[in-house]
Amino acid sequence: MATVSIIKADTGGLVGHTAVHPEMVEHARSAIERVSGDLLLDGHVATCGDDLFLILVHTRGAEAETIHSFAWDVFMATTEIAQRLGLYGAGQDLLSDAFSGNLKGLGPGYVEVDIEERPSETVLCYLADKTEPGAWNLPLYRMFADPFNTAGLVIDPKMHPGFRFEVIDLVEDKRIVLHCPEELHDLLLFIGAPGRYVVRQVESKTLDEVAAATSTQRLSLMAGRYVGKDDPAMLVRCQSGMPAVGEATEPFAFPHTVAGCMRGSHHAPLMPVVGN
Repeated sequence: MATVSIIKADTGGLVGHTAVHPEMVEHARSAIERVSGDLLLDGHVATCGDDLFLILVHTRGAEAETIHSFAWDVFMATTEIAQRLGLYGAGQDLLSDAFSGNLKGLGPGYVEVDIEERPSETVLCYLADKTEPGAWNLPLYRMFADPFNTAGLVIDPKMHPGFRFEVIDLVEDKRIVLHCPEELHDLLLFIGAPGRYVVRQVESKTLDEVAAATSTQRLSLMAGRYVGKDDPAMLVRCQSGMPAVGEATEPFAFPHTVAGCMRGSHHAPLMPVVGN
């Protein structure tokens, strides 16, 4: 069993809220290199806007204290770099100065999936900046429930029975699991209100495995005040009973509007860009 973790935080922006300083990225990369082969099987550092994302592969399981502690230490160190360089919003996403076993409620966002690795494990990592977790609702519907987007739902025997969508209520901390295509209209009822209802996870009915997962932390709900957008991450597994890579990227060809924008005050198109 392997675990893929995407853990992110805004610990300081270069030129306002637009980029991550190269020194912060290099520190994170060096930290991953030091623990690769021991704590981690593999790791990668990526950025989206002013957010720093750690993509980590390990065998410690989801919510592992050692993994979350490692990420917290990286974010604390990059915050110190941002403060020294006078960068904008240094440590913005860190709501506490003390680690308490895991990152829940501390500010950083994360999504983690435990998987039985396939011979060829194709995983796509989607990173967003200046929007909310509900930004993934429509793309996930199209990937896993719309046969006009995903032909595999029609012709692949492993996909034809459909997928289960776990939707959470961010305000009342409730969850519901909806089976598609049977409960498709009920799914749309909820995910059409992305500010409150968010697809947290999608599971294959046939394989009984997680096919996609999202980060669902809301900074405003943690802090009790507006402290910036949530900059969510999403992990999608592809091929062999899951959507093809093209089917998992096609939804972003349509620039649907999402909450956020530069000041977190408006709705704007979600525009895909090449990752790093």
